[in-house]
Amino acid sequence: MAMATYKSDFLRTLDERGFIHQCSDFDGLDALAAKGEAIAYVGYDCTAPSLHIGHHLTMMLLYWLQQTGNKPIVLMGGGTTRVGDPSGRDETRALRSIEEIDANKATIKGVFAKVLNFGDGPKDAIMMDNAEWLVELKWIDMLRDVGRHFSVNRMLTMDSVKLRLEREQEMSFIEFNYMVAQSYDFVEIAKRTGCNLQMGGSDQWGNIVTGVDLGRRMGLGHQLYALTTPLLTTASGAKMGKTAKGAVWLNEDQFSSYDLWQYWRNTEDADVERFLKKFTALPMAEIARLAKLGGTEINEAKKVLATEVVAMLHGRAKAEAAAETARKTFEQGVVADDLPTVTVARAELDGGLPVLSAFVKAGLAASNGEAKRAVANNALSVNDKRVTDDKAKLTSADLADGVIKLSFGKKRHALIRPE
Repeated sequence: MAMATYKSDFLRTLDERGFIHQCSDFDGLDALAAKGEAIAYVGYDCTAPSLHIGHHLTMMLLYWLQQTGNKPIVLMGGGTTRVGDPSGRDETRALRSIEEIDANKATIKGVFAKVLNFGDGPKDAIMMDNAEWLVELKWIDMLRDVGRHFSVNRMLTMDSVKLRLEREQEMSFIEFNYMVAQSYDFVEIAKRTGCNLQMGGSDQWGNIVTGVDLGRRMGLGHQLYALTTPLLTTASGAKMGKTAKGAVWLNEDQFSSYDLWQYWRNTEDADVERFLKKFTALPMAEIARLAKLGGTEINEAKKVLATEVVAMLHGRAKAEAAAETARKTFEQGVVADDLPTVTVARAELDGGLPVLSAFVKAGLAASNGEAKRAVANNALSVNDKRVTDDKAKLTSADLADGVIKLSFGKKRHALIRPE
């Protein structure tokens, strides 16, 4: 549907920012959103202590829903995490303990308060947990009341199931039921809140539209809608969200403000405009201005991108501090105290810490092998001096102002500090 035909600010905003992949009924959803009557949820399973940047994309769907006068719902998957979503997986996801799920749920919740306005008002965001209804379900009642509406033939055609079977990868019976649980969530939330829309990544399309169908089959009193957004990839086709340190987490204690800032600062030139649209709330006119910057000026646009993303997730003060740390490190060549810091035992340093191990400990290299290859490519530096011997060791003699500065290339830095 062309952008100009949307009546609602919600779909118009999503369209111009590149969020829309599929929708079950554009006209129906557009009419609801134009009246401020769209009530939408996104579900987040509690498989880790923090969400990652792929989740940030769907959080922005909820953000723009609320900004355009509609109501967002955050669904914590306290129940579905016990089952395990097979979407995009080649193997069975390890089952988490109840205690681990609850602990993850507690640490995940905080990031949403940075993005959404929660409260008791008609447009305020609310948070729900599907453990509230899924855990209490009785097996036979679930089979009779919900399970009878599912065709196994149709379930086998869903990508989350079909791809696993085509690759001859085992799918457990509990995973096979994830679609049933997620579909039932949609109906249950709709009953409890009047919710009429479920949103998610494009890999969730099959699960979401199955929930739309279940609502019709179970005689729900209002129409349900589905909306998905494209999954994240870079312009070069790489999957986003991975670094030498692992996933790019949203929680600050999992991934520092500086690391998050630096991740977005290193965005490929071709992705800057797209990511400004998706991950910041900057006006479209400002994004258009930044997108026109060419040559070395594109780096200024990347700094704006990095600062705006960190400001939304960690706060404006943390974002500006990260930007200033980067400026000092790169433009002035000084050792900024706010650089990511790893502590090592003083005895380990006195005994000689292998330089390759130091880069792995600092999260600048994924393995000794990667660090060794980087030495061969003249990519590693200690205290701004090139590392030429991959068997070198760091000692207390390398300390400068109490720290050792490690650099991988020109953009990635960390400090080693003895304790």
